[in-house]
Amino acid sequence: MALLVNGEKIEDAVIQQEVERLRPDYEKAFADMDPKEREAQLLDWSRENVIERVLINQEAKRHGDKVPESEIESILTRLKEQYEDQKELYKDFNAEDDEKIKEFLELQMRVERKFDELCKDLPKPSQADIERYYEENKEQFKTDEQVRVAHIIKHVDWQTDEATALEAIKKAQNELKNGAVFELVVDKYTDCPDKGGDLGYIVKGQMVEEFEDVVFNLSTGQVSDIFRTRFGFHIAKIYDRKPGIISGLKEVKSQIEDELEEQMREEAINAFIDQLKSKAKIEEI
Repeated sequence: MALLVNGEKIEDAVIQQEVERLRPDYEKAFADMDPKEREAQLLDWSRENVIERVLINQEAKRHGDKVPESEIESILTRLKEQYEDQKELYKDFNAEDDEKIKEFLELQMRVERKFDELCKDLPKPSQADIERYYEENKEQFKTDEQVRVAHIIKHVDWQTDEATALEAIKKAQNELKNGAVFELVVDKYTDCPDKGGDLGYIVKGQMVEEFEDVVFNLSTGQVSDIFRTRFGFHIAKIYDRKPGIISGLKEVKSQIEDELEEQMREEAINAFIDQLKSKAKIEEI
């Protein structure tokens, strides 16, 4: 169903394009929702997004200052440098020529300038606001636990099959069980001898999951049993652990200020959009 927004016709195809743009993230976020209800809500949200975008563009066209041609040309030049195939540029902007892209760029620049004007007199976050945000969101500023780990690895690949790699690392394990020093066994057996197999400090998400599942459950000084990852067989040793800590307010103050300023900006823009919607004539046709 098409819409008329202050007399401007918006085809149903535009709303459907917004539906498909939102769908991947939307379906992940609302995976447990009834499919029919989810689809109805997705359509409703997409419709509202399109209406808001049209109202903002209309306002920018009516009251925004014209952008100098040189600025638009400069942005277009930089855009073209990012595309090896110029056809992809026109496809991404749904435009058949440079003039259509420049029209789009000018409108977006007018919108941004309108938003900047709306927000230019917003107050800075107070110290009390910053402290309150910090106290309510401390977990957000917690650093990840770190472990310093070294490992012996025997790769399983086109050069070495599973059985050969496993036999070799079992020999390394036997030497360790008989009292050999880990660092000497690393040099003797590992396929990655640099720095004695020392990987330094790592945090979760840095290595493959199978590796982290083992090393983050070892105590300082402990040597693991043989375990398998997609790369091959490993024996790991933990040298040190650093627990996650919450950064102090002083360290994260500027980060909080940026976050609060962005929140105030969004609130001001949303209030402005609500005002436009309250005055708009929106019809289904």
